[in-house]
Amino acid sequence: MIGDGYLEVTGPKSAVVARRLLDSGVANPRPRLLPSPDAVTVIVPLHNNADGLARLLAALRGHNVIVVDDGSDQPVRIPESRGTRCRVTVLRHDDRQGPAAARNAGLRAATSEFVAFLDSDVVPRSGWLEVMLGHFSDPEVALVAPRIVALDPESNALARYEHTRSSLDLGRREAAVQSRGLVSYVPSAALLVRRQALLAEGGFDESMRVAEDVDLCWRLEQAGWRLRYEPAAHVAHDHRVSFASWFGRKMFYGTGAAPLGERHGEGMVSPLSVPPWTVVAAVLFATMSKWGLLGGIITLATALARLRRVFTALDNPTRIAAIYLSRGFFSGLWRLASAMCRHYWPVTLLAMVASRRIRRIAVTMAVADGLADWFTHRDAGGLDPFRYLAYKRLDDIAYGTGLWLGAFRARSVEALKPTAPPR
Repeated sequence: MIGDGYLEVTGPKSAVVARRLLDSGVANPRPRLLPSPDAVTVIVPLHNNADGLARLLAALRGHNVIVVDDGSDQPVRIPESRGTRCRVTVLRHDDRQGPAAARNAGLRAATSEFVAFLDSDVVPRSGWLEVMLGHFSDPEVALVAPRIVALDPESNALARYEHTRSSLDLGRREAAVQSRGLVSYVPSAALLVRRQALLAEGGFDESMRVAEDVDLCWRLEQAGWRLRYEPAAHVAHDHRVSFASWFGRKMFYGTGAAPLGERHGEGMVSPLSVPPWTVVAAVLFATMSKWGLLGGIITLATALARLRRVFTALDNPTRIAAIYLSRGFFSGLWRLASAMCRHYWPVTLLAMVASRRIRRIAVTMAVADGLADWFTHRDAGGLDPFRYLAYKRLDDIAYGTGLWLGAFRARSVEALKPTAPPR
């Protein structure tokens, strides 16, 4: 059915094959049908950001817009001149109820087939809506998200770091959004959704003040809907570039893991997922002793023997098992290094105080992980590796602090427990 790298859906059989390829991440859709942009209502939750709202409305010419004023100190007023650019309806909460409640209020007030959620600190780029709308030619798609890029990428060093490594920017690669996939969620700063699908799932969870977007993605997935990340559509975000505001926001994101763990459990928010043999081998090698080296080699050899049984029906099963083992081991080492610097940095710090050997290993891993991250995400006009490394480690400390703070508040360790990957 596949010719020149494309599969055209022409009937039930080709549809089954296409669905299998899309769900496995092997293929990406190229829809030919495009719903009308007139079938979209833009919903803007707002709290005390009149300047951002004015900037956003200027970019939304011709759209139907619902602004939900979530308890701003000064009620929102839309100048008459805005009416010639877009049609704006204002709803107001006298008391602040949170962004989830504001989005739900707009969702209930809309009557269109699709709704786009845009925060007041974003500005959509040309063509953003049309690129995403095509995905809804698939009746099983409920949500599509654009790539979030920096509105001001060069104002200072922190802005340049955020331009490269923002928590909202999920990268250049198109993907299905799946809880255990490469793109496990998409941020609510900019979303396009099928309104009835979202209403059927109860909208955003209004009890959550953080990570409500992650929770929504996972609930839609559990209900059987498909979600897509479309990086060809760009929405610019006004990143926080003052240090205190930036550090606080990173901590805030970290606190969201605990409530997610309470709701979804089963290792969904685990900060580290590696096979036990990887951890055992890494610890043994880290002792830098003769017996540790021998134990590590025995551990890897045992894992190789078990893995070889999986490939016994193939030619050269030992070679294939060795390739997979080496890839898995070194990938696991990088995940361990990243988790030690980010999610488990308080534990790493205590271990560094207690042991000079651990201190040397931890510093080496922190530098190696940071430089590898810089090399992977480096961009024209980005930071030099030294400043990037400093900001990356501060980023990790902020998020990790929020992670532990959220776990303490929830009296739960679900968000801190490492897990073994599913077989």
